[in-house]
Amino acid sequence: MPKLRGEAFWRETLRSAHYVVAPMVDQSELAWRLLSRRHGAQLCYTPMLHAQVFLRDANYRRENLYGEACPEDRPLIVQFCANDPEVFVQAALLAQDYCDAIDLNLGCPQMIAKRGHYGAFLQEEWDLLQRMILLANEKLSVPITCKIRVFPEIDKTVKYAQMLEKAGCQLLTVHGRTKEQKGPLAGVASWEHIQAVRKAVSIPVFANGNIQCLSDVEECIRKTGVHGVMSAEGNLHNPALFEGRNPLVWEMAEEYLEIVQKYPCPLSYVRAHLFKLWHHTLQVYQQLREELAKVKTLEGIVDVNRELKLRCQEEIANQKEGEKPKEGLPFFHWICQPYIRPGPKERCKENGATGTEKGVRGKRALEEEEDGNAELLSKNKQKKKLRNPNKSFDPSLKPKYAKCDQCGNPKGNKCVFNMCRGCCKKRAFKETADCPGHGLLFKTKYEKSLSWQNSQRVIQNPEISRRGAVAVGETAALEEAGDSAV
Repeated sequence: MPKLRGEAFWRETLRSAHYVVAPMVDQSELAWRLLSRRHGAQLCYTPMLHAQVFLRDANYRRENLYGEACPEDRPLIVQFCANDPEVFVQAALLAQDYCDAIDLNLGCPQMIAKRGHYGAFLQEEWDLLQRMILLANEKLSVPITCKIRVFPEIDKTVKYAQMLEKAGCQLLTVHGRTKEQKGPLAGVASWEHIQAVRKAVSIPVFANGNIQCLSDVEECIRKTGVHGVMSAEGNLHNPALFEGRNPLVWEMAEEYLEIVQKYPCPLSYVRAHLFKLWHHTLQVYQQLREELAKVKTLEGIVDVNRELKLRCQEEIANQKEGEKPKEGLPFFHWICQPYIRPGPKERCKENGATGTEKGVRGKRALEEEEDGNAELLSKNKQKKKLRNPNKSFDPSLKPKYAKCDQCGNPKGNKCVFNMCRGCCKKRAFKETADCPGHGLLFKTKYEKSLSWQNSQRVIQNPEISRRGAVAVGETAALEEAGDSAV
């Protein structure tokens, strides 16, 4: 059967999906995808997978894709991050039988993507992206799709999208934020950029950004003309978003925990989902927040969930007529609803900073934090300090690592190429060289192989051995004659 492309692929394979759950690291696992599908999601993505790890590690393949095969979990798109055409395609070939398309992540803006040289940090390398998509489009039996972030300029964003389409991309998801818009600086996604891309390309386009409820989905489709809308954070706080409902939090939490019993996943994923679902309630019951953070088993998480449910039901029973939600929430805290991420100014106020004295405080604590001053340490660092009172967070005491000449990761101290192990291995293999510092002996092994082949050739052909012996004898005789002449 020929590979479907563009509109036909979206209409037939993806069943004209309008409601899409985004690829989310450690969050869009099978159990969550099944919960989302039960409540209106028509298409889901796997979490972002590392192509190189997927290619070399059978356990990684089993844990993240092979062991999760489920007939209910279709249509499904597998997303990879990669920066090497061959590695990307080889990984995709191993995944293509378990999904309906392969997606290339060109939208991750996090620091780990910058260090690993993938995601949104490839958006200026158009030649490389063309080669990756062209090769994937040629070799894979399923379509290749891309998820991108926009450039500040609409014109450049449009040319970027057209380049990807020309290379062979069959569906494009456009997140209407630049790679600098993240965390407290996320701001509002630009639907104008998305609309311009939609008008400029002939392949299906999904929009991503500013989606908190079903009315946002409908408005986005109306304003931009896209084929579908993708939700990430909105979906995490309300899995019934695409149904247009705001259910009780414990209903969603209990249903999710039941699915996890059937399709297990790491406990950290489960805990993270409950922190999102119960976000507003955990601001009220801080004690239970601490318990949820410390619990070590799935049964323990179920118990905390049950206790949160009981506390909320007691609150509902004691509720006064006409009472309104607190903290400016649209609904009471026990109802699934969006979480509006505070901007830089609000975040400064939360942390007690005024003006520019402290600056914007992100997820990590500022480097100016003084060692031992608990008031200035982040909660995470305070916990580490409790576990290890001798721990120091003084930036000047942190070990300084020399960087790899190729990728920026820490290099090996004894590497002859001044590279990390991964880059060193590629170069040593390409040049048939040794790097004792990393234990790579390509040249030595090659020479041993040649020596062994020569010895085998001598054993198989005694005539060569006899001639060699005669030649050695003649050489020795000549040397002896020369010595006597002197």
